[in-house]
Amino acid sequence: MEEIFRTNDPVKLSYAEHLLMESGVAYVVLDRHISAVEGNIGAFPRRIMVKEIHAARARRALVDLTQG
Repeated sequence: MEEIFRTNDPVKLSYAEHLLMESGVAYVVLDRHISAVEGNIGAFPRRIMVKEIHAARARRALVDLTQG
């Protein structure tokens, strides 16, 4: 698995998930539920992981999100 996106922003995370679903890229979000432990202070970014063979396609799908 390869990390392709990391954020503390739940809106950006949701949008990234939408873009990946639209592109047909399977992904996993790590650390999604850590906010319950951390008290919602945003100290731990959520990470989107994909299989290495899909990383290039996933990065292309997120290019507008990651450049802005």
